[in-house]
Amino acid sequence: MSATIHRIGARPEPSLEPMIKMVAADMNLVNSVILDRMQSDVPLIPELAGHLIAGGGKRMRPMLTLASAKLLDYSGNRHHKLAAVVEFIHTATLLHDDVVDGSDLRRGKRTANIIWGNPASVLVGDFLFSRSFELMVEDGSLKVLKILSNASAVIAEGEVNQLTSVRRLDLTEERYLDIIGAKTAALFAAACRIAAVVAERSETEEMALDAYGRNLGIAFQLIDDAIDYASDAATMGKDAGDDFREGKMTLPVILAYARSEGEDRHFWREAIAGRKITDADFAHAIELVRSTRALDDTLARARHFGQRAIDALGIFPAGDARDAMVQAVEFAVARAY
Repeated sequence: MSATIHRIGARPEPSLEPMIKMVAADMNLVNSVILDRMQSDVPLIPELAGHLIAGGGKRMRPMLTLASAKLLDYSGNRHHKLAAVVEFIHTATLLHDDVVDGSDLRRGKRTANIIWGNPASVLVGDFLFSRSFELMVEDGSLKVLKILSNASAVIAEGEVNQLTSVRRLDLTEERYLDIIGAKTAALFAAACRIAAVVAERSETEEMALDAYGRNLGIAFQLIDDAIDYASDAATMGKDAGDDFREGKMTLPVILAYARSEGEDRHFWREAIAGRKITDADFAHAIELVRSTRALDDTLARARHFGQRAIDALGIFPAGDARDAMVQAVEFAVARAY
């Protein structure tokens, strides 16, 4: 692999716009596939699925499939259906996640489970998973099927792993990174890697794109977890403090608890046990996360993984596609600043 191609943070105002513009025409075709394949004779299915799919997200994961294809100068059209697969897998997991977490808001809108109820959300999530596998089979590549189906299984494992670690003060940073590597980064990695498969590129290029996506996914989740202790609902599109009130052991909490003693350590025990969940308690948690530098160190780790993602692109030729993918990493990390 070549030397570092760009230092993260060197660009003053990174933007996702170069990637959005680069893949705009392809994304229109992906959206057509999504709209077509989420249809059903059962009206509730497209209604509920459409609520989340049209919910204002940036479609980061399918964009990564399209951007990776651009990076490789792929001139076919298989990546359109596969990018739709990636979005369906992501949407299905969001529907299931909101039921598990009991979430009220996503991207500033009421969640599907609040509007239609938990059973409908779970079942429509299952429908979208099924549609994604139909599209994979239509593509006809056993390798693509293996990569995406494995990612689906790993995501589910990560979610179960996280579920069993809620309110567990003994959760280590290592296990936490395993959890987010599975529940978030696995789909980022697969989304990028499949572009190399359809473009019939080498194993080296395939695994470089996998590394790019995986490290970007970890950085992305670390920033999400940091923002919960650094922002408000208007910025986040969800209620600030959701993770805190749900007793989720994210990295800011793991580090803050490890660095606390006496009354502060007692506070974390009470809070994670669910006995301190008021706004004042959350404000105190933010204060502790900041004073122990747990927030700063979480952001530093995000920058580390972001740099690893950027470095993974070093084997590819310089150009607009590579620069857009580098900026996407910088943008993901800069969200917390």
